[in-house]
Amino acid sequence: MQSACSPKTFRKTNYVCKSHVLALMSQCDVAFHRVFDRHGQVRLGMMRHMFVIIDTSRTMDDQDLKPNRLTSTLKLMEYFVDEYFDQNPISQIGIITSKNKRAEKLTDLAGNPKKHIAALKKAVDTVCGGEPSLYNSLSMAMETLKHMPGHASREVLVIFSSLTTCDPSNIYELIKTLKTLKIRVSVIGLSAEVRVCTVLTRETGGTYHVILDESHFRELLTYHVKPPPASSSSECSLIRMGFPQHTIASLTDQDSKPSFSMSHLDSSSGPSLTLGGYFCPQCRSKYTELPVECKVCGLTLVSAPHLARSFHHLFPLDPFPEVPLTDYKGERFCHACQGQLKDQKVFSCPTCCSVFCVECDLFIHDSLHCCPSCIHSQSAP
Repeated sequence: MQSACSPKTFRKTNYVCKSHVLALMSQCDVAFHRVFDRHGQVRLGMMRHMFVIIDTSRTMDDQDLKPNRLTSTLKLMEYFVDEYFDQNPISQIGIITSKNKRAEKLTDLAGNPKKHIAALKKAVDTVCGGEPSLYNSLSMAMETLKHMPGHASREVLVIFSSLTTCDPSNIYELIKTLKTLKIRVSVIGLSAEVRVCTVLTRETGGTYHVILDESHFRELLTYHVKPPPASSSSECSLIRMGFPQHTIASLTDQDSKPSFSMSHLDSSSGPSLTLGGYFCPQCRSKYTELPVECKVCGLTLVSAPHLARSFHHLFPLDPFPEVPLTDYKGERFCHACQGQLKDQKVFSCPTCCSVFCVECDLFIHDSLHCCPSCIHSQSAP
């Protein structure tokens, strides 16, 4: 009888098929056309709970990404975390790493981007080794996500470098469980297409892409910044939220007393006494930053700008149609940057008919989320 720890007992080697696209695209074409279509008029989730699983097996030492796959991935993940919370300020994220057939939780599910970025910076010194375990990593993420409320999305993003996965049990049974719990799993492959990842993403409703280079890797991560379409079976319910105002006490105020912040309970820097902060309107617990879930009463504490930044996901700006520059009869300058139009195609707002260059069109749809000419005409008397 074989030992339970023997690789022959549970190793499932997945045959791969190389599916890289060899066609080269110019930077101009990439700028003109977004890689992914927008979701259109569908319901999107504003409150997201996502775990990112990062493969730290021996294949992450490969140098096809400079200086190696691990360093490049962690640097891009810092960008992803920053953009994720900028576009989804009332959402949460957690990070899991996998190597030597085990899974380790790098950060818990939380809404503090500084905490995640600090953990990613420390992970640069990680020693890669062994094989990853998709089963153990997904199980660890599932144990937390299955307790999340029904009105919030449950997502897992896997950064997978290896061509094999070393699992202690049948991963296809786990895929069925993930599908039942409505946990959407997406995969970004760094090597080639792997059969088990194809099945995993297809069954759970996620996406699967293999990178071409580092810039393509960044685009794929950017795609996951925006919330995916909400499930038709997801719950619709009212959510209690608190909107605390920042209180600053003066040192000369005799009634003001220094106090500890609840945020320091899970901080390695240790507690510190401060005078000001955000006080929960329900239990008066103090926090140093928003958004956060109150550790005492469970109330979600946010600010009005956080909800305003999430609002554009509900009503996204329609894409501007392309117009050949030769067919445009108006003045040849961009209505946003006032620069001369030199590209072969320009983008026209269907409402006010203003035209924009490629860079301004990307900025309007990715950052501004409104047409500046339309806003200017509305504010004019």
